[in-house]
Amino acid sequence: QEWQNPFATWDPRDFCNISEIVLPMDTFWSPPVFILERVNGQNPELNYVVLMHNGSVNSTRPFQVTLTCSLIILKFPFDTQMCNLSIASYLYPAVTDFVMKTRRTPAEIMIDSQSFFLTDGEWKFTNLSIIEYTETLDHKEYSLVTYVISIERRPTLYILNLILPTCALYVLDMAVLFGPSSLEEKINFQIAIILGSSMLAVILNNSLPTSSNKPPIIGTT
Repeated sequence: QEWQNPFATWDPRDFCNISEIVLPMDTFWSPPVFILERVNGQNPELNYVVLMHNGSVNSTRPFQVTLTCSLIILKFPFDTQMCNLSIASYLYPAVTDFVMKTRRTPAEIMIDSQSFFLTDGEWKFTNLSIIEYTETLDHKEYSLVTYVISIERRPTLYILNLILPTCALYVLDMAVLFGPSSLEEKINFQIAIILGSSMLAVILNNSLPTSSNKPPIIGTT
């Protein structure tokens, strides 16, 4: 965060060429912002700001938070999700007191985000966009900044563990059904296939995400 404090300026030539100082955050006013989608998280311990001689105040605090995100898993495991991270402050109206702006472009933030994102996890970070807007609440307008994060699921593990075994069972079922074997052998094979399908359904039920309005296609078939 960076903002301007016109009441905290000085001439570095009058103070041994000191152009910036580090102070506790409660020394000056700081913008009260919060994340709308936040469920829980850890508050940072670095409660300090850097004050420049021209009144510019800079605060860099790392946050580790858990956010809520609506999932659309109809195309699971080939799905792409979009999650919002909205930063707002409902204490100061946007028109007269408090306006939030992003300091960097989405392309610059995209490069930094890709360097911090885990590349060997289940998700692949694909895109980031920024929306700056005002929201009306109780006849007052408030400033908001929303980061729209797009992530794509890596389907390789699900293809090997779910899709290929399911297709193999269906192919084996058709081969046994139309094969030249006797009725008793077909019944034994069908019982074995039903047991295998039941075990695969249990594994599939534990693997599929449940927070979606529509079930995935692989789960309904």
